[in-house]
Amino acid sequence: MPIFEYKCSDCGHEFEELVFDRDECPPCPKCQSANTGKLMSAVRSKVNGGASAPAANPGGGDSGPSFSATSPCSGCSGGDCSNCG
Repeated sequence: MPIFEYKCSDCGHEFEELVFDRDECPPCPKCQSANTGKLMSAVRSKVNGGASAPAANPGGGDSGPSFSATSPCSGCSGGDCSNCG
């Protein structure tokens, strides 16, 4: 059973829920509204012996920074390369 992220359109509360049916949108645990929607979740994966980086974009295009042993970002944990050259 996957855990999905949801947001209530009435009160703005974001929450996670373990669901049996992918199409199910559970009520908001804060205000009990049924006006909730599924959010897109970020995907993370392990690369280069444990550094965390965003997953590749299967649809093509820019999938984010590339990390290699010669890159100044090789020690990054991924996602925040503001300190890299």
